[in-house]
Amino acid sequence: MISFIVVLSIVISIFLGYRTKINTGFFAIFFAYIIGCFLLDLKSAEVIQMWPISIFFVIFAVSLFYNFALVNGTLEKLSAHLLYACRSFPHLLPFAIFFAATLIAGLGAGFFTVMAFMAPITLLLCEKTGLSKTIGAISVNYGALAGANFMTSQSGIIFKTLIDAAGFAENDFAYTTTIFLTTLLIPLFVISGFLFFTKNGKSFNKEIAIEKPTTFNSKQKTTLYLILFMMAMVLAAPLLHMLLPHSKMVTFINSKMDIGLIAISLSVVALMLKLADEKQVIAKVPWNTLIMICGVGMLISVAIKAGTINILAGWIGANIPAFLVPIALCIVGGIMSFFSSTLGVVCPALFPIIPSIVEATGINPMLLFTCVVIGAQATAISPFSSGGSLVLGSCNKEEDRDTLFSQLLLHAVPTCLIAATITSIILFFIL
Repeated sequence: MISFIVVLSIVISIFLGYRTKINTGFFAIFFAYIIGCFLLDLKSAEVIQMWPISIFFVIFAVSLFYNFALVNGTLEKLSAHLLYACRSFPHLLPFAIFFAATLIAGLGAGFFTVMAFMAPITLLLCEKTGLSKTIGAISVNYGALAGANFMTSQSGIIFKTLIDAAGFAENDFAYTTTIFLTTLLIPLFVISGFLFFTKNGKSFNKEIAIEKPTTFNSKQKTTLYLILFMMAMVLAAPLLHMLLPHSKMVTFINSKMDIGLIAISLSVVALMLKLADEKQVIAKVPWNTLIMICGVGMLISVAIKAGTINILAGWIGANIPAFLVPIALCIVGGIMSFFSSTLGVVCPALFPIIPSIVEATGINPMLLFTCVVIGAQATAISPFSSGGSLVLGSCNKEEDRDTLFSQLLLHAVPTCLIAATITSIILFFIL
């Protein structure tokens, strides 16, 4: 009975968050308190300790560091340079948008930030070249997602932390790398399909009218160097550990590499160099995302305490054939993400059940984590989800907004989810 109440509370939290536009995390914290203290008879201090402090710290630290590049205009100028380089190749525009968004997000801007400043640019370029706004929206959304999934960027770090919490810390780098590569390859096929096999995809051929951006100033160059330095530090240690697993020195260095602490350290360097205003950098920390992820994390911890996660995972393992489990997780992730956040709701809710499913079915956990992510991110372009809503918010004309709404809902979402499902089937035989 308690497990049913827990599941119902998760559903209600998501529904209320969507309907009221109030952060889902607040509702999740409320239900965690009521269920934890009054139904499970936990002490209030035990419920408070369920706040995932490690996830909170890592997201805060990394966001703080990358915000220097946002505040001083480094990432926005970099995107302008990338798009300007493709001005004479209009048929490559969707791929230019995709890779520009991927690179900017991969350098730490994160999904929401990239969408916020690249979605308006993308729609403007679509108008100037005749490119379908649907293709442009898919390209920038996929790029922002793929880049954010990079191992040192926002989503990749969240995936790593959740995977660690699920008990797979030893393989977290391999798992997050697989997620990144998969979400990098799927868009190339989907964008190519829209571009070469649809009527709208063949209707544009104008040269891109974009002014030559100014060169990077000294602060922006220094910011880029710091970002590249951090990426090198964070990626080199696990790669060396994979190549030299028996080296005590490499093992020691790898054990001391923590991206959150490195990001804070480099933030101090950036502050000393006055690369951006401290108040603006702190203000741009994604507090809403932090509250959502940690709030839902508290409710999921209550679900684990109540045994709900084990019951749900056991049911899946006993009633769904092994071949269909990855597909089921992909589709469930897609359905949940249609109305909610991949990072704030879907992954915190589904990642904890994967260890029990692995135990019951013997399926490679790398496959299951990847399927959850690609399914959830396939429907992020939904008008009711984060990506789609940001694109629609960038439309200047009401008529264009209405047309794009139906195209995203009826064409983009089904196509992307089908592509994710097919990928899940392929990965089942590979991983």
